[in-house]
Amino acid sequence: MTEPATHYRVLARKYRPQTFAEVIGQEAMVRTLSNAIATGRLAHAFILTGVRGVGKTTTARIIARALNCVGADGAGGATVSPCGACEHCRAIGEDRHVDVIEMDAASRTGVDDIRDLTEGVRYRPVSARFKIYIIDEVHMLSKNAFNALLKTLEEPPPDVKFVFATTEAQKVPVTVLSRCQRFSLRRVPVETLSAHYRAIAEAEGIPIAPGALGLIARAADGSVRDGLSLLDQAIALADGGTIEEEAVRDMLGIADRGLVCELFATVLKGDAAAALDQMASLYQGGADPLMVLQDLLDFCHFVTRLKLAPASGTDDPVEAGDRARGLPLAASLSMPVLARAWQMLLKGIEEVQAAPSPAQAAEMVLVRLAYAADLPVPAELVRSLDGGAPVHSASAVPVSARPAAAPPASVPPPLAVSRGDGTMASARPVEVAAPDPIATASAAFDPVPQNFVETIELFDRHREAVIAAQLKQHVHLVAFEPGRIEFRPGDGAPRDLASRLGQSLGEWTGMRWVVAVSQSEGAPTVQEDDEHRSRALKSAVASDPLVRAALEAFPGATIAAVRERQPAMEPGIDTDGISDDEPAADEETGSGEDSG
Repeated sequence: MTEPATHYRVLARKYRPQTFAEVIGQEAMVRTLSNAIATGRLAHAFILTGVRGVGKTTTARIIARALNCVGADGAGGATVSPCGACEHCRAIGEDRHVDVIEMDAASRTGVDDIRDLTEGVRYRPVSARFKIYIIDEVHMLSKNAFNALLKTLEEPPPDVKFVFATTEAQKVPVTVLSRCQRFSLRRVPVETLSAHYRAIAEAEGIPIAPGALGLIARAADGSVRDGLSLLDQAIALADGGTIEEEAVRDMLGIADRGLVCELFATVLKGDAAAALDQMASLYQGGADPLMVLQDLLDFCHFVTRLKLAPASGTDDPVEAGDRARGLPLAASLSMPVLARAWQMLLKGIEEVQAAPSPAQAAEMVLVRLAYAADLPVPAELVRSLDGGAPVHSASAVPVSARPAAAPPASVPPPLAVSRGDGTMASARPVEVAAPDPIATASAAFDPVPQNFVETIELFDRHREAVIAAQLKQHVHLVAFEPGRIEFRPGDGAPRDLASRLGQSLGEWTGMRWVVAVSQSEGAPTVQEDDEHRSRALKSAVASDPLVRAALEAFPGATIAAVRERQPAMEPGIDTDGISDDEPAADEETGSGEDSG
């Protein structure tokens, strides 16, 4: 009678490692744990980190078996090679051992769950040598749960061991990490995965093409379990026959590697129409637009590696075909072009993931790449401006040279500024180049300020309130004339105040301004002048007999502010309609009462 399909065990469970020798791609961790067990130098807590499917939980169970194995004769001790035949090994392998407690922190995150755990720590193991607590996805525990675990984790009983597993170690509190021996499980290399999957396929009696193995190993992205799940799917797809590369490619929704390389070469030649046709052909053939861009990004990286290290990929049979296609491109494309293509593809993948139509978004990425291929790289533009060299396109095929720009104007020599004590301080003036004559003829410029106060007012009119406030509060004027300002900056002045001042004045007035920073003492700031003047006005007004009488009539009243009267519009009448015989200034008192 045929065994029911429900009894089938997936490859990821069937071929789960049972000893350290069967763990692949984690040689450093295996060697460290093996030496620790062999010498008896065992930590009381371990934390295993890494991406999904690299063997964190499997390693935790191997540690539990290695510490509790008693051998086939029942007299053995902790060993790096568990026998798999004793009662403890069998019970741990079947997830039924009473002294090996495995907890999923994703579903048991509360402090009460951890309290139950710490209560059980007080009791000795029932039958095993060590009581092992395995907590998977430990980063999901709540803050209170971590706090409840800390003391027990730091000083557990000698017969208790903790093994934590997590994919996000950065979410685990450092107080927990510092109490554990940490092992970071790395992604398994593609060639190691290919060899591992080939051995499993042979054990299952399933023929598989080398190209199909390479595709599955690449798609696994370093995760052994992900690749085994894909291999399971490919076996079901082949239905007992040979697993061909084309079938796996259709299953994964990825494009033929050769067609991707052709698309990469076409788009960097600037042929947008041909690139769109090739993309449409790949899309009709079942390729996912996002996977196509990811393959282009991967091939761009490989070509860049070939350009820097031509021997790259010689030991990898999976990359043998890529080398033949990538070497000519690496020789013809410059490094700035490859770097720009990488950045545009990286940005394009984000757009395809967020776009309502991935196919349209992928086509727009290819169009941008094709049009950018004819643009010169920034370094060539800089060289053309500096030395008049012709500018070539960034693609492998040069375009016609462009005329060189005129050389930049020479920088004026440093300005000698007097310190006020007879010595001279060198200050670099900030100049704004004279505007273009044609632009000047058609532009409407502001009147040139004749003093520093008018300069501040100009910034106020252009709504540059921040710079205007800095000019009032932090600038000690040394010299001013239209086109030249010399000042000493106060302690609160920004470093770029001189350059911003000169640049803005040049743009607004249409003339060249030289702004120099001096070490001379200079005049008080405008704000200091205003405050001194306000105090003088208040003092003068306070001496007036009428004001004194008002202050005496209203005890506690003070002079809040003094307003100067504007010039009269008519003889004898000012702007407020008050006779010239009135006092020259109006005072405001701090009292809110009328004088009656």
